[in-house]
Order: sequence, then structure tokens, then C-alpha cells
Amino acid sequence: MPGGVARIALGAAAQRPVARSGDVPLLVVGSQQGWAALVGIALSAEPGPAQVSVEGRTIDYTVRPKQYAEQRLKVSPKHVDLSPEDEARAERERVHLRQVMATFTQPEPDSLAMRAPVPGRRSSSFGLRRVFNGQARSPHPGMDIAAGTGTPVVAPLAGRVVDTGDYFFSGNAVWVDHGGGLLTLMCHLSAIDVKVGDRVGAGDLVGKVGATGRVTGPHLHFGVTLNRVSVDPALFL
Repeated sequence: MPGGVARIALGAAAQRPVARSGDVPLLVVGSQQGWAALVGIALSAEPGPAQVSVEGRTIDYTVRPKQYAEQRLKVSPKHVDLSPEDEARAERERVHLRQVMATFTQPEPDSLAMRAPVPGRRSSSFGLRRVFNGQARSPHPGMDIAAGTGTPVVAPLAGRVVDTGDYFFSGNAVWVDHGGGLLTLMCHLSAIDVKVGDRVGAGDLVGKVGATGRVTGPHLHFGVTLNRVSVDPALFL
């Protein structure tokens, strides 16, 4: 379904097969006895037939519909009705973040079982159709976890820090690459405690909860991307 992950059986092979969705490489997991491609499905994906390519052959699968709930929020008007300067900044950041999301490295992750980066109540779930100050915007591409300012935020899985920064919508943010096109994002931080290139283990400190960027209060936005699209983090917890 849109925002979900399809697990596509690839069969047995002596070497890890190379699988793609269009021209985008996919995470392949398993062993010589049986491999599988994990396909992140974009929230914008239309229900219906889809396929992956695996070394000269194609495998079909079906995207089924899913209806997500709506959430109405009040935020600072400057984060909804952008000035020309803020719109230009946001567009520059979108271009940069698309490059970050295209990261694909090896080896693939040893485990896909993530830990929550911060304890707390899920205050906003993945996929919610967001309405800010009465204006519809893109669906929520992550999971919000309620926590107080300064609460430690940890890496949900071992990996390497590939991006940090202060972004217009995300505020202070940390991206961690886990291999095979699987990345996690922690944002709206009050402090960043890692730098690009750092290796982190699951549970290592990466920052602290804050209220930077477009927010209604302190919390952690936790995102997971797979083959360049945002997918539901709950699937990995």
C-alpha cells in the first residue's frame, strides 16, 4: 500500500541479486537459499500493478489502496505562507535532501529491527493528511513522538551519519544511512550531537528533542526512507 513496504521474493541464487524499481536500486535481503527485494512505496503511488526488475526479468506486484486520516494543525503563518526568500530556501533544501535520500551504500544492514529513537507517545502518525492553518499540505512523511525539550535522541539502527543541518521545515535534523538505501531521519532537534561521517551504533546519542522548524511544540519527528521514498517507521519498530 502507499507508504508501505513490499517484500518481493527473488528466489535462490549464489550471489545477492541486483533489483531495481525503475532506475532506483533496491534493498535485497536474505541468503543463497532465498533472496527478497524490499520496495518502499511512495505515499503518492497510485493503486494498481507495479513491478521490479531483477537482472533482466521483471516481477509484478500490486499496490492496494489505503486511506489515511486527516490532521488539522495551527502553526506560525511564516511556515505556511512563505515569503519569496523562505520559498527559495525551502526549494534549495528540497534539492539537497533529494540527494541525501538517494544515498545507496553497502553493506546492507544486518538487521531491520529498529528501536524507537526516543520514548514517548506517538502524537502524530505516518501518512496523516496535514492541514496547516486551514491549508492542505503534503501527507505526514514520518512519525511524531511526544517528548520534552532536551530528551536524548538515539540512533534507531547502526549506521553512518550522512547529513546534519538546520532546515526550514525540519529544523535541526540528522540523517543516518544504514545501507542498501535505508535511511532514518530525526528532526526538530534542540541540539545535534554528531557530525557527518560519524559511525553510530543502535542506541548511540545523535541529538536532543526540540521545537525547531515547523512545529506546534517540542517533539521528535522520526522518518524512514527506503529507495528514496518515505515509508511508515512503525513497520520497522
